[in-house]
Amino acid sequence: MLRYPKDLLTLIAHLKKLPGVGKKTAERYAFHLLDWEGKDLHEFAEGLATLKERVQTCAECGCLMDGVRCTFCDQEKRNQNMMCIIASPRDAYAIEETGDFLGMYHVLGALLSPLDGKTPECLNLPLLKNRITELGVKEIILALDSTLEGDATSLFLKDEFQKSGIEVSRLALGLPLGSSLDFVDEGTLSQAFSGRQTF
Repeated sequence: MLRYPKDLLTLIAHLKKLPGVGKKTAERYAFHLLDWEGKDLHEFAEGLATLKERVQTCAECGCLMDGVRCTFCDQEKRNQNMMCIIASPRDAYAIEETGDFLGMYHVLGALLSPLDGKTPECLNLPLLKNRITELGVKEIILALDSTLEGDATSLFLKDEFQKSGIEVSRLALGLPLGSSLDFVDEGTLSQAFSGRQTF
């Protein structure tokens, strides 16, 4: 039985690591890339090779930075009294599209999942608590996925911060159970923000 060339098999194996990409889809992508012009392939490869270096994560909030300054940490343009806690930098962009939130963000980078070894230490609470104190945050909005891990993390954070007298709310209306913020449309997310409730 004939096999694909070794380099093509390597490319297919890498493409299969992408979410939602199985063997057949990876093969289709690989053969499509073979049809690209050499210049386009070089630009694509260079972009991938330098992606981690060129797209940096803000040391304060955890969002992605485009350049030296983090636009999500601009204290002149954003309300320091409110902080939205999210799991991934990508969630900030989904929320920004609604235009309903002008406060600060904080990316956890992980959700509690004991089976996967994700314990409270993974949340880096000292950094989060320092930011809340320094900014004078009065309300925390938990914008975490409505999953088992998201709910567990939200409950944990609620217990942590309600002791200190900070108002804790959570996105409410319109977010179906088991949903990920990546797949929620702008109108639903906007409604969830405006209809948030004390948690």
